[in-house]
Amino acid sequence: MKRRKITFLKAAVYLIGIVILSLCAFWLPAAAKNAAKLNPEYAYLHFPVLTGLYITAIPFFLALFEALKLLNYIKDENAFSELAVVSLGHIKKYAVSIIILYLLGILLLLFQNALHPGIAIAGFAIIFATVVICIFAALLQELLRSALEIKTENDLTV
Repeated sequence: MKRRKITFLKAAVYLIGIVILSLCAFWLPAAAKNAAKLNPEYAYLHFPVLTGLYITAIPFFLALFEALKLLNYIKDENAFSELAVVSLGHIKKYAVSIIILYLLGILLLLFQNALHPGIAIAGFAIIFATVVICIFAALLQELLRSALEIKTENDLTV
């Protein structure tokens, strides 16, 4: 039963990665080109915005990789280890970097007077979801660190 759950979670992580990679490769360039045609006064922002979105995809995929590592630790019954704590720390750092990059992008568009309300809503939704993931990873990291301390104390008393 446990293996099926882990396999399902791995499949979900891979599916998320494939969908986002496909969007980055196929939909995003076409949408950016279309937006530049519809708004020629902001066409100069076409490549900077596209580059910024691609840069934010890097920590996203790194976080997915860390999630796969965590699932492997669970599968190998090594979930309560320092490796899992480190992976959660990496996920937290990647989430913070995504938040910072999106905030910088929104501020850049705001200062250029090019921040469309739809883009602002999408950006803040992504920031909110990333903040939730960051807080959850930090909470899990602290819980796991506390469990490891208790485990170490118990191992020393036996």
